[in-house]
Amino acid sequence: MPDVASVLRDEISRLARKETRQQVGPLKKITSELRRTVSALKTEVTALQRKVNFLEKQEKRRLEVAPKESAGKAVRFSPKWVKADRQRLGLSAKDYGALVGVSSLTIYSWESGKSKPRAERLAAWAEVRGIGKREALRRLELLRS
Repeated sequence: MPDVASVLRDEISRLARKETRQQVGPLKKITSELRRTVSALKTEVTALQRKVNFLEKQEKRRLEVAPKESAGKAVRFSPKWVKADRQRLGLSAKDYGALVGVSSLTIYSWESGKSKPRAERLAAWAEVRGIGKREALRRLELLRS
């Protein structure tokens, strides 16, 4: 005949297993739901990353297309305007030059009146002249990446 202590031990371990199963069951269900949700979110993030990459490439191509030279002939130019616009945007000559498609030295030359932009660059400068700070920073970020 088994002694009382071993019977009690067996009963306690049986009840502990039963209690553990009752607590683990719902946790398993929640865990599997979370795994499915995470998997769906990963798929969605991947799709959104593809879309963003596509749009960034498209925007880069759009920015790289040189404006038509005929557009530059109707644009008036003043060295003061170049400097004022660069300061309005809060950009260095290097960054402003990157937007226009010229070097920082060229920007300084334009600002000082030592040189004037050719028709193609005049059209690019006219396009940059019409944008705001946020747009300028967004374009710079696209050009850097």
